[in-house]
Amino acid sequence: MMKEPTSTPKTLTPTPHSPVSRLRWGIIIILLTAAVVNYLDRANLSIANTTIAKEFGFSSTQMGMLLSAFLWPYALANLPAGWLVDKLGPKKMFSWALALWSGFTVLAAFVNSYSMFYGLRMLLGISESPFFTSGIKITHRWFSDKERGLPTAIINTGSQIANAIAPPILTVLLLTLGWRGMFIAIGLAGIPLLLAWIKFYRDPTAREEALIHADAMRAQRPASAGEPLSNASWGSLFRHKTTWFMIIGNFSIMFTIWVYLTWLPSYLENSLGFSLKQTGWIASIPFFAGILGVLCGGAISDRMIRNGINTITARKIPIVGGAALAACFVAPIPFVDNTTLCIALLSLGYFCSQLPSGVIWTLATDIAPKEQVASLGSIQNFGGFLGAASAPIVTGIILDATGAFTNVFFLGAGLLLTGAFSYGLFVKKPIAARA
Repeated sequence: MMKEPTSTPKTLTPTPHSPVSRLRWGIIIILLTAAVVNYLDRANLSIANTTIAKEFGFSSTQMGMLLSAFLWPYALANLPAGWLVDKLGPKKMFSWALALWSGFTVLAAFVNSYSMFYGLRMLLGISESPFFTSGIKITHRWFSDKERGLPTAIINTGSQIANAIAPPILTVLLLTLGWRGMFIAIGLAGIPLLLAWIKFYRDPTAREEALIHADAMRAQRPASAGEPLSNASWGSLFRHKTTWFMIIGNFSIMFTIWVYLTWLPSYLENSLGFSLKQTGWIASIPFFAGILGVLCGGAISDRMIRNGINTITARKIPIVGGAALAACFVAPIPFVDNTTLCIALLSLGYFCSQLPSGVIWTLATDIAPKEQVASLGSIQNFGGFLGAASAPIVTGIILDATGAFTNVFFLGAGLLLTGAFSYGLFVKKPIAARA
């Protein structure tokens, strides 16, 4: 038995300059950078949307299908990916993921048909599925529940940084190298990250985990000894209504987020009349707001927990509040004629829709049994990316049928409210608390 003096710190937070603390935050920096590259690989097709459609003669519906070709396999692959991360560990799974998604991005530069393009986007989706599930497994191991929200939010901020810098950077690459050269450049960016990950990442030792999770071990371990769900099967998570409402809630929120990610450049060009060069800069404004949204959501939930608010309630407040506020900003956009006000509403809507992003992942670590953290996170993400996969297809169909984005914004606002109700009313307690 390890003897723990009464003066032992409850977490590693009081010694931020210790080697272990430096290591865990160094890991977060690597994951943040990887998230940026990860989302640049996803965003490249959105930026080149109009250019590729003209070159190949694709309709809006065809482009909507192509934009979602990444998302359907990604959503489905999240289910086994979470289980594999729990079984094999995040280092091995993330190493393979990073190597494969970089390779598939480079190969996409050499396509000459719709079917080849579609197939490589599917493979890209499958290969990227272990990334965020690996991230929550890592934050669960390296951070206590009182401090986990911020590092999880930081990792998720990488996607928003990528979305913010993607329009100007990828537009410059598109204009200088062509869309094929842009794909190659972004694909090769993953190689140095892979080398850094293999060299520096390790799991915490038993002593380090004991220090990090001292509070939870003292408060929960005696009560949960012999808990039957600790060794429950992956499929057992689907027996709980909490799991299903997490799927529905994330589906609803992610739908609108991915309308932004896949169709915003086209909306700015075709509905607001901006040129391709102008769109490259203006499209980044909502995504910079999204960076602040992710960080604010994580920081708010952690602060509430430190102030004594129940952990799950503290996670749900930015999720529910953010989704509801986003609906209020998105719904009026079709009635706005002023371009500046329209951009402001788009930015406020995206800021609020990103308040839940990192917290949704952290919520999974608070609700799941310890051995199933990545599994529940991946199941929730599966639901989210079913919504994400639906967004570009439904948007393309609406555009071909009506020629306008009006009904897209109405649908997005309605789904945001559905997400708020799902998390707010039906996600109430940890799954592990049920006998």
